[in-house]
This record gives sequence, structure tokens and C-alpha cells, in this order.
Amino acid sequence: MSFTGSGKEYFGIWIVNILLTILTLGIYSAWAKVRRNRYFFGNTILLGRTFEYHAKGRQILIGRLIVIGALVAVNLVAVFVPALVFLPTIAFLIALPWLLVKGLRFNARVTSYRNVRFDFDGRPAGAIQPFIVGGLLTLITLGLLAPLASRWVGAYVGTNLRFGGKVFETKPPLLPLYQGLFLGLGLGLAVGVLVMAIVMGALRFSGMLYDVDQGPATFITLTITSYVVLLSILVVSGVFYRAAVRNVVWRASTFDDTHRFRSSISRGHYTWIAISNTIVTILSLGMMRPWAAVRMARYTWERTGVVIAGNVGTLISEVEEQVSAAGAEFIEYEDFDFGF
Repeated sequence: MSFTGSGKEYFGIWIVNILLTILTLGIYSAWAKVRRNRYFFGNTILLGRTFEYHAKGRQILIGRLIVIGALVAVNLVAVFVPALVFLPTIAFLIALPWLLVKGLRFNARVTSYRNVRFDFDGRPAGAIQPFIVGGLLTLITLGLLAPLASRWVGAYVGTNLRFGGKVFETKPPLLPLYQGLFLGLGLGLAVGVLVMAIVMGALRFSGMLYDVDQGPATFITLTITSYVVLLSILVVSGVFYRAAVRNVVWRASTFDDTHRFRSSISRGHYTWIAISNTIVTILSLGMMRPWAAVRMARYTWERTGVVIAGNVGTLISEVEEQVSAAGAEFIEYEDFDFGF
């Protein structure tokens, strides 16, 4: 696969999206998402053909308004009826699997390749284990069971994805996920130690560690440093692990039980790109954000591939034959994007 977008091209789309979103007090953000996705999908190429994104801003806006309205309603009930103080949390947890499935189905159905739409066939009950149980297990074990949750999510999403009537299947192995987790934690700890060493060296050089009069300032500096070190560990570990998960899940995926996917992202290089993108974006006051987004997309897709067994033309013909004209248009009536 490849990505043909450029930071210069995307900057024009991005700056207009930002300005119109501000001028409309956020309302235009729904249409901004459509323009952004159409650009990135339209520049992602597989076998000489691009992907397409067919969602409409109205669908995204209505979905967001429904979610916001529901959250406001349950919170108002909780305010006026103190006994129902946990109602918003309970309501959200109950609705979350349904919202997630709706979002996955919507995003699949508004995506096409060679005029053939994707689809998602998962059910809300099936989303409880990967997203709710997996999330809670990750939280209470301080991330130790994150690979298990990642495996559940990858298998649930991948196995329920469809393209032209043909099915995908994903069976991520657990061991490589744990390897990615512990390597990420190791890298994060190394970066944290480095940050701490730099700050402590600067404090010693300035004499703040030995100056009694500078005690309060030193305490504040050390407190801030502790937060920065912790944040560095979490960010570096998280980004490294995300790259590892992508590689494992893609490599464990098949299409029509025959064709396989490949992902050869370097976890260390991916981490460097993500962190340097963030630094450059902050230093440029956000103006380099389009360049950073295109840089990451190009790196990711150019290291992603599909291994097709047999003749490519035969495969595409089989897929296209299974899609009727009526079926190709059903998304025009498919509800809304809830942003989950």
C-alpha cells in the first residue's frame, strides 16, 4: 500500500476546517471530519486504486447531538434526584456497547474500495467483553492485562468485518502482544530515567539542590519533574505498544480465509515519529499539524500490505459480483455516526 498525500495539500483543507469550526462554534467540525477523512482515504492506495469515504456531515452532527443530549438529560436527572448520582455512569456503560457497534458499522459502511462497500456485522452483546470487561481488567491491573484486552478487541473487530459479502478473520496471538507491552514499558522507563537525570543534573549545576533558600522552588521543580517523568513513561510506552498491537493484529488477519495482511512498522521508529510530531506541533503552535498527520499516514501505509493468493483480477471480480446495485446504496439510509 502507499499514501500520496502531502502536508502542503492537507494544510489548505486543515486551516479551512479550523477557521469554519471556530466561526460556527464547533458545528462545522462534523463536515471538517468528512473533508479530512475523504482526503486521507482518497490518498491511500492499494493496487493502484484509492479508498473512498462517503459519510455526510449531517449524519455525524446528528449523531453527536443525540449523544450530547442524552448525556445532558441523565446528568440533569442525577442533579435533581441525588439518589441517582450514579445514573450517568450506569447509563453510559449500558449504552457504550451499542454506541461502539453503531460507530463501527457506520464507519465500515461509509468506506469503499473499487466501489464496493465494507460492512460490520458485530452485535452489542459481543462488544461487552472486549471493550467493557477488557477495559476494566486493564485498569484494575494497571495495564498488565492490556494485551488480553487488545486481543479481544482485535478479534471482535476483525472477525466481524465484511467486504463485498466476503469475511475477514483475526486471531491475534497473546505472546507478541505481551512482548510489545514489556518492551514498551522498558523503553518508557529508560526515557523517564533520562529525563530525571537531565533535570537533576540541571538542579545540581544551578546549586538549587544545596541552597536552603531555594527549598520551595526546588520542591516545586521536583514535583513538576515527577509528573513529566511519569507522563513520559506513559506516553512512550503507550505509543510503542500501539505500534506493536497494529503489527500483531494485522499479521493475524485474513480475508476470505486465503489472503493475508502484513504490517512491518518499526515500533521504535513509529514511537519516534509520534513523539517528534507532537513536539513539532507544539513548537509551531499547531501550524505543523498537517505535516505531522501526513508524515504518520505515509509511514504507516507504506509499511502495510496485502498478500493475495491467486489472481488479483479474479478476486476483485468475485467481490464485485456479490454486490448488487441496491446493496451498494444502502448506506444512504444508515443512521448516524456517534463518534465512538
